[in-house]
Amino acid sequence: MTCEEVMVELEGLGSEQTRKVLRRHGMPESAFGVKVEDLKKLLKRLKGDHALALALWETGNSDARYLAGLLADAARLTVAELDHWAETADWQMLAEYSVAGCAADSPHGWELGRRWVDSPRELTAAAGWATLAGHVSVTPDPRLDPAGLRALLGRVRESLAGSPNRVRYTMNGFVIAVGGHVEALRGDALAVAAAVGTVRVDMGGTACQVPDAAQQIARMVEKGAAARRRKTTRC
Repeated sequence: MTCEEVMVELEGLGSEQTRKVLRRHGMPESAFGVKVEDLKKLLKRLKGDHALALALWETGNSDARYLAGLLADAARLTVAELDHWAETADWQMLAEYSVAGCAADSPHGWELGRRWVDSPRELTAAAGWATLAGHVSVTPDPRLDPAGLRALLGRVRESLAGSPNRVRYTMNGFVIAVGGHVEALRGDALAVAAAVGTVRVDMGGTACQVPDAAQQIARMVEKGAAARRRKTTRC
């Protein structure tokens, strides 16, 4: 399918009810309001078309961009392309899931995540912390940088309270990822969780809640998360 054909199909799949729900979560007007389950059905017909993914992102349409994140071949995405996606993602689902997922699944996740967390732009910094969390979830222990992760945990301890809204949320997610997946750093992550206490994030009047890091880490340990790694961070 061409980009134009996909856009026509996406428009037909959209609904005002879905738009209404997603707008409460921060979705901009540039969207048709397509359910993720319908995007995934369309994805099965498009799988493998990396060029189409790049074209869909450039439409600026939120549904097309989320589909692009699912469709893209992360191994082929360049640093420049991922930087562009991070700087043009205009709401949290794109920054923290589409962009961060592709970056974490790519060979550039550690490099980009560490750089993006320094961005003065809230969504780019949030994408950075989400990328680092994803990197931990897909990377075996021997390929991780324990000293680098420990330093990042220290940064969370010192700066979470004064960080922007979505950065606080993704910092918390990073602590959970490290504590749940990296046994050698679990104590460090739990110490940070205790130090920062309850993480307060404005969820836009939705029913969504910020996970309690210590409780979430305990659940992951119980399920054996440290003994395995995910194949992909994207969903």
